Amino acid sequence: MNDPSRFADSPSTWNDLIERVGAQTWPQATLYVVATPIGNLGDLSLRAWQALRRCDVIAAEDTRASRTLLQAWGVDTPLMAAHRHNEAEAAQAIVQRLAQGQRVALVSDAGAPGVSDPGARIVRTVREAGYRVTALPGASAVITALMASGATSDENPAFAFAGFMPARQAARRKWLAQWCAVPAPVVMFESPHRLAQAVADLAEVCGTGRRLTLARELTKRFEEIVTLPLAEMEAWLAADAHRSQGEFVLIVHQGEEDPAQAGASDPRAAEVLDALLETLSVRDAARVAAKLTGLPRDELYTMALARRPGKT
Repeated sequence: MNDPSRFADSPSTWNDLIERVGAQTWPQATLYVVATPIGNLGDLSLRAWQALRRCDVIAAEDTRASRTLLQAWGVDTPLMAAHRHNEAEAAQAIVQRLAQGQRVALVSDAGAPGVSDPGARIVRTVREAGYRVTALPGASAVITALMASGATSDENPAFAFAGFMPARQAARRKWLAQWCAVPAPVVMFESPHRLAQAVADLAEVCGTGRRLTLARELTKRFEEIVTLPLAEMEAWLAADAHRSQGEFVLIVHQGEEDPAQAGASDPRAAEVLDALLETLSVRDAARVAAKLTGLPRDELYTMALARRPGKT
């Protein structure tokens, strides 16, 4: 029941938690790598909030984006820029601050710094200089999408994170063929203006029966998460223009069988592909070979890429 009286002591509970976290050790000359919300401002942890307040400076991927979060949480710590275009210089500036005994926080626009975001180079430089690095966990688009997808289990917890897809179709299809052959769910990012083409390429490379989880605007007002066979995903996107807007995480579920096992079970596959590749493209050769052998198209596509004429 939503009884307001249950929350009568919330201020005292909050103050008690602040005191407990504040009493923890906050060493100087330390880089604090802080995960920040991926959308919902309420997902900043209490420990992350305290770290951002206590640090002497916050190195941010985009100071304007970070300032919005800091203002919402009442943090007035100075900001410095640390993005992919100045990461080497920022790393040296941070080391100099640490040499003075300062505490430095590192944040990206959203989520975990250094994970498909700038920051890893700064962390390496700081460690090589002999200074302490402390990571403060928090929101992650990858983990959030996996939690909502059901793509993994405690019996089979493996997954792969592939990051953003290549922009060009030829490179994207080759990239997808390699990643989708991994015997585990694969998490990918894609931008809204390439989403429809990316889903079409997934269907072409992986086969229309492969299941895909599409997670849109995670933790935000218009969050939407759906899992469908690739045969149905294109129509689902086309049914509502809003479904192609926002930020996306895609999870390609593991296929029904291990492609490597399937390929090994039919020694004709390589011979068939070699013959087809004399006159057909890699894509068409894989499609025809799938019909002739009954093997998964994504496995045959990967094999065809490796066996195509002229490959060195």
